[in-house]
Amino acid sequence: MKSSIKESSQINTTDAKSARYVAMAVGIAHLLNDAYASFLHPLLPRLMDKLGLSITLAAALSMIFSLSSSIMQPMAGYLADRFGRKVFVIAGPLISGVFLSLIGLAPSLSILLAILLLGGIGSAVFHPPGAAMAARTAEGKGSGLRMSFFSCCGSLGYAIGPLAIIGLVATVGLENTWMAVAPVIVLTLVLLVTLPSDDPQISNPDPPSLREVLSGLKGPLGVVFCISALGAFAQRVFITLSPIISSEAGASEAVGALTLSVYLGAQAFGSLASGLLTDRVDRSQLLAWLTGLSVPTHMLALWLPPGSLGAFIFAACSGFLNMALLPPIVVMAQEIIPKSPAMGSAVVMGLAWATGSLGLLGTGIIGDWISPQFAGLVSVPVLFLGTALCFHPQLKSYRKVVS
Repeated sequence: MKSSIKESSQINTTDAKSARYVAMAVGIAHLLNDAYASFLHPLLPRLMDKLGLSITLAAALSMIFSLSSSIMQPMAGYLADRFGRKVFVIAGPLISGVFLSLIGLAPSLSILLAILLLGGIGSAVFHPPGAAMAARTAEGKGSGLRMSFFSCCGSLGYAIGPLAIIGLVATVGLENTWMAVAPVIVLTLVLLVTLPSDDPQISNPDPPSLREVLSGLKGPLGVVFCISALGAFAQRVFITLSPIISSEAGASEAVGALTLSVYLGAQAFGSLASGLLTDRVDRSQLLAWLTGLSVPTHMLALWLPPGSLGAFIFAACSGFLNMALLPPIVVMAQEIIPKSPAMGSAVVMGLAWATGSLGLLGTGIIGDWISPQFAGLVSVPVLFLGTALCFHPQLKSYRKVVS
């Protein structure tokens, strides 16, 4: 009997160690994937000058890229739950990195659009299976912590990307952004060796159909979906308009990139802190506080003079609060659909982010009509709707930590 208990304990310890190693590998892949995804926004002022784009067209490009990197996620999650996650986790960053490294080469709006669409699809392919693999590689407690590490790595990638691409462009020129492809080639080789093969038939013998999952949007999953979409909208507004506001205010390109890096870098700490809390506190109350505080901090970050200390401080606060939404949202979704964690992640990450991005076109029109700063200030308060949704009665069963 004692021998059996000892063997069981050793197996659990091995499983836990394996889960941590897999979460680390997937986290690094997330970092690089999202670094490439952050190339567009700091380059928008240069691309606007090169291609003669208006604020509305720039916002439309951001919206289309967000849609392409989000709307395919439910299908990617559906396929990953049935055929295994490893191939998607490896292929996603490779596709994203190869195409998004070509942004600077685009000679026209149509070519740039094609590059963004293909690069966005690569990002979409990675996120749902990556989140599911990171959070669900071992049974028991800790899914919130592993999810926070996954989110943290993505935020670090988003923070590093703007400075990296602006530094590269300042050194070799806009037409040589293709040089940025090297890291993802190395990553692909590493993941091929380190990630274990997964058998979806063993870990997930009877996943629900895509239609069943999407029909769940009428219930608690739909409430979580809406909160995620509103948070995504606020984030997209900031990262799209902030570099344009800086440029129009006469600030240097470096100030715009640094503001994005501060915002996106703070998201890493937000996701980590929130992941620790997700396993311990009432998740609805946590989301209510995060959404409610995000509105004034985003507005102040957009209103204060670009490059000022106050603008950087509130950009950091905004990024921290915004990405802190992700761990509780994803963990709640995976608990609502326990048989299809990748699909649950896809709905509240990909599909919700795509929905939130749709509002960017209206924000861009307001930016051309009045000013980009005004457009941001009137757009961000929509997130208060998310605060109200946190108290929806359908979330009652998922507010507390599942023991």
